[in-house]
Amino acid sequence: MFNFDQVSNKFKEINCSESNEMNLLDFDFVSVDDWDFDVEEIEPLMSLTQPQKLVQRENNCTTLIKSSASRLDPMWDYSHQPSQLPSSFKILKDYDTTRFIKRSKTEKNIIISNECIKENNGSMLSTDEILRLGAEKFIQSFTIRGDQEPYMFSHPFASSFLGLPEEDTRNVALVENLLASAEKVGQKQFDRARRILNECDKLCSNTGNAIQRLVYYFSQALHERIDRETGRDSSKGIEMKQLVQHIEHSLMNLNLTMIAAHQNIPLSQVTQFTAVQAIIDHVGESKKVHIIDLKIGSGMQWTILMQALVTHQFESESSSIKHLKITALCTKLRHKIEETRERLMDFATSLNLPFSFNIVMVKDMTELKQEDFEIDDDESIAIFAQYILMWMLARPDKLDSLMRVIKGINPRAMIVIEVEANHNSPVFVDRFVEALFFYGAFFDSLEDCMKNDERNRTATELEHLSQGIWSIVATEGEERTIRHVKVDVWRAFFARYGMEEMELSMSSLYQANLVLKNFACGSCCTLEMNKNCLLIGWKGTPLNSLSAWKFS
Repeated sequence: MFNFDQVSNKFKEINCSESNEMNLLDFDFVSVDDWDFDVEEIEPLMSLTQPQKLVQRENNCTTLIKSSASRLDPMWDYSHQPSQLPSSFKILKDYDTTRFIKRSKTEKNIIISNECIKENNGSMLSTDEILRLGAEKFIQSFTIRGDQEPYMFSHPFASSFLGLPEEDTRNVALVENLLASAEKVGQKQFDRARRILNECDKLCSNTGNAIQRLVYYFSQALHERIDRETGRDSSKGIEMKQLVQHIEHSLMNLNLTMIAAHQNIPLSQVTQFTAVQAIIDHVGESKKVHIIDLKIGSGMQWTILMQALVTHQFESESSSIKHLKITALCTKLRHKIEETRERLMDFATSLNLPFSFNIVMVKDMTELKQEDFEIDDDESIAIFAQYILMWMLARPDKLDSLMRVIKGINPRAMIVIEVEANHNSPVFVDRFVEALFFYGAFFDSLEDCMKNDERNRTATELEHLSQGIWSIVATEGEERTIRHVKVDVWRAFFARYGMEEMELSMSSLYQANLVLKNFACGSCCTLEMNKNCLLIGWKGTPLNSLSAWKFS
């Protein structure tokens, strides 16, 4: 397996000399699931006082390799809910009743189980639990009566609220009202939506707790959508387009924010180390290895591969790597990829690894040809597709063109890393609910893992997460570039091109668990098998998928 210390030391030698900023860093790794009540009309935001009775709930997050059976948490019983749930929010009920399960530790495919350590900090609940309570309270408290305003419980404490700290109670009410505003947007009742949203804005902030920050960015996106729908001028769209361009550049660099998130949050490193092991499983015995990276970014993942190939060479007498070639595909920012090339060339030199780096640049993916990749007959090819295919869902012609070229290349393996979420629904409310829970898990991970680094945590949320929220919530048509879909959708898509999903090796799964042990918050990262695909998540919410494919 990989030697983390050796990789870390080599990476520091190459990169710490590049800038004064880099010299300040301490690298740890390469990279960096029958209430009787009266109702009365009240203002959208409730005033909730201190609860008086404590209700205990088990809060146990596990690090698992588990089968993806149906999900149901017994604590949530919807058999006595009001029947007049707003039709546009039926997905909220379905979402909440199918996403939680208390699995037995004797269940098939469980590798390891650890308790997720949680610090209270004035809060008894995680971000995800607050979102679920807010969703539950929205479902239970709102009824629709023609064109009237929403109605809520006259009693301020439903059973779910008993014993909650004041901060949690306020956060639940904040989520409830955010959902109410989104529902009004979905119904195109924009004035009502704006009134509720303005109340939310009084309690949310990009510098508050995780829920307040999450609601802040969703509120901003809802404001933008309302402005667009009502014809109001807004500078937010221009600002976000500029931010997107900034992000495209920053993803190509090893900047401090990117490195800090990578070092403190396990999701990225788990994905990268597992992917590298999957590549080695298929090309590790070859003399000549050719990696085609469809979106190389800073290239930090390939420093892991280089170290692994060299280590594998020493451990196996039959393996002697003669040459590693990496080809980066791009449609812009060639100069940034050239910087990545120089970093990787230096790293390979430090390992005495024969290495070459090619760049294939096309103006449009429809122009891509198989001949562009300079493929040799005696090399073993693996294709690495990390967070790239989803960007082309809005342009199926581009995606089809790319897949036909890949099929012609016929690699030994194609490693696909994608976001495990459904943010491509044409129904606004569906997308909103899915995105709220998805990004809630991300904000929770940042809260737990970067609690001592507010500056970089805030920058990560602003520069990266807010862009996704804005695209999913505020935009439509081709402008809605972020269209995450789950692995089941990708399976159906790949089947059109005769692709077969391959099983991930035990070595790959071992790598995933090994990386988690190096993080203080690693026990909150969840690993789950969906057929042959590994789902990487946070406290039970899947966030990323990793799968390996070949052409039949």
